[in-house]
Amino acid sequence: MSPHPTPHYPSGLMWFRRDLRAQDNAALYQALKRCASVHCVFVFDRAILEGLPRADRRVEFIRESLVALDAELHALAGQYGAGLIVRHAVAQDDIPRLAHELKVQAVFCNHDDEPAAQARDARVRGALADLGIRLETFKDHVIFERDEVLTQSGTVYGVFTPYKNAWLKKVAADSYYLKSYPVGKYVRALAPRPQALRLPVPSLEDIGFEPTNLSSLHVPTGSPGGRALFEDFFTRMDRYQATRDFPAIKGPSYLSVHLRFGTVSIRQLARTAYQRSQENDEGAAIWLSELVWRDFYHQILYHHPHVASRSYKPEYDAIEWEHGKHAQQLFEAWCQGRTGYPLVDAAMAQLNQTGYMHNRLRMVVASFLVKDLGIDWRWGERYFALHLNDFDLAANNGGWQWASSSGCDAQPYFRIFNPISQSEKFDAQGRFIRRYLPQLAGLPDSALHAPWLAKPLDLAAAKVQIGRDYPAPIVDHAQARERTLARYAVVKTSKG
Repeated sequence: MSPHPTPHYPSGLMWFRRDLRAQDNAALYQALKRCASVHCVFVFDRAILEGLPRADRRVEFIRESLVALDAELHALAGQYGAGLIVRHAVAQDDIPRLAHELKVQAVFCNHDDEPAAQARDARVRGALADLGIRLETFKDHVIFERDEVLTQSGTVYGVFTPYKNAWLKKVAADSYYLKSYPVGKYVRALAPRPQALRLPVPSLEDIGFEPTNLSSLHVPTGSPGGRALFEDFFTRMDRYQATRDFPAIKGPSYLSVHLRFGTVSIRQLARTAYQRSQENDEGAAIWLSELVWRDFYHQILYHHPHVASRSYKPEYDAIEWEHGKHAQQLFEAWCQGRTGYPLVDAAMAQLNQTGYMHNRLRMVVASFLVKDLGIDWRWGERYFALHLNDFDLAANNGGWQWASSSGCDAQPYFRIFNPISQSEKFDAQGRFIRRYLPQLAGLPDSALHAPWLAKPLDLAAAKVQIGRDYPAPIVDHAQARERTLARYAVVKTSKG
């Protein structure tokens, strides 16, 4: 039997979401290929925006990236009036309304597997169906999604290494998965916008937001920014393994926010890393593993949506975390970078000032919150969700559950990072600490990682008084470790 023919439409609407680029965009490619005429829209979704602070770097990043996307679409179309329609509305109501107004037969978009997005898309699909309009959706945000990488018995992987091996085997068997979508072949279908919709991308003020320090941080935005970062990282990728754990060194790709909002193509990144790993480039192989982790966490969220609010391993929900006023005080000290442990505090200062945190430091501060302070991992997850430029529910949740030992393939509960030895190992000369905690800059390297243990002469010479210029530790790590092992005993008992 022949497969069902792919439907073709006189007119379609491309709905951009977390895929803010024109090149190598699966849904845009399908829309252009299958429609004689295509309009493009992005909705600043009031349902999401209302829960954000009025100054939010992510909103500014999106806004600047939309300006670049609008210019990209206009240049591809090569005709006056082409470009991006940008709305400020509740997306689940506005997309069907706009699709009806434009008289399209289909709306095209890429998958978003977060639970709230799934619910939104189901409502949009129903509303469009009532209007006789199809919703066509595609994979674009990951290399493999949903049920594409399963065990031999057809179940979902819960351990990373066998998942990664299966992922690599699938790519090796068929290079199709890493190929780009040739959007340029079909750009003639890009339609000029109706006159009433030929409006510039709204300003932050237009949608009720304020400018942030994003521009002063020199964060590149849009697909041109993502391309520039990737070109820079390409020259450093072979050293990734050696540099990635040291926050004072230019080691990471800094592409996480671009992956989050789709201003770079995951296929291009994975293809490059895979090809270089096949040439025995160890740095590229390690970076490719990080991209595979991203796919892994997305399939976990899709198949186990309960992780958005509960532990992947149910027995970990029996842990009794610190609570009450004391817990709130500990949490506030962590949030504000006043724990008395310099590496933790410098990392939190980096997050609060820039919206970025180095990956090694994410593990350190998460371990400290959960296993030194005894605070529920969900508190830290929510704080990261509010402040990280690259916040992605699947990756953020996966990282926090890994640190708290409650997730799939997480670190053992008895593995507890020592914030002092982590500092000595990964910021030995204190370059990172001094950048974000300038009040400690005068201390010698040896005293910088645990200043409360510094010699009085060193403290005096650096003009540092513990308790005045820098806080004393809010917890003793050795004692906290014992409390954590006792706290997690409930897990050991339930397993026994």
